[in-house]
Amino acid sequence: MNNEKTVSVLNDLLNITNDRIAGFSKVEEKVWDTHSGLRSDYDNMVSESQTMKNELVGLINERGGQADNTTSTAGAFHRAWIDVKNAMAMDKDESTLENVAYGESAAIKAYQDALDSGDLCPESSRVVSDQLHHLKSSYAKFEYLEDKK
Repeated sequence: MNNEKTVSVLNDLLNITNDRIAGFSKVEEKVWDTHSGLRSDYDNMVSESQTMKNELVGLINERGGQADNTTSTAGAFHRAWIDVKNAMAMDKDESTLENVAYGESAAIKAYQDALDSGDLCPESSRVVSDQLHHLKSSYAKFEYLEDKK
């Protein structure tokens, strides 16, 4: 297995995980006044993202790579779009949570693409597969918001 390819794919996933963390910081506390039932799920997603990030950095370091601890350009554009959309939205709380669901959906696709690429070593595949399972589980809790669009 080519370590360079594995490290590259893992760094892409690290960027996406950093995008998630940056996106989560945009969710304002007042959202939970309206959607209190989702608060604990959201808090778990935030905590899980930090764990996922640490796991990815560990895998990258173990393979002799340098962790690219930044966000992606696409993620930056998405967060800017969220700001614009929320500025014009009638229901900012709904819009904010719909964006959480959209971001989770995009992360799921990227993780599945990484697994399908064949560029991950067996240990990395196992970790990424576990992380994908967590992403799908958290997305399922917010999915109905995405479906309302």
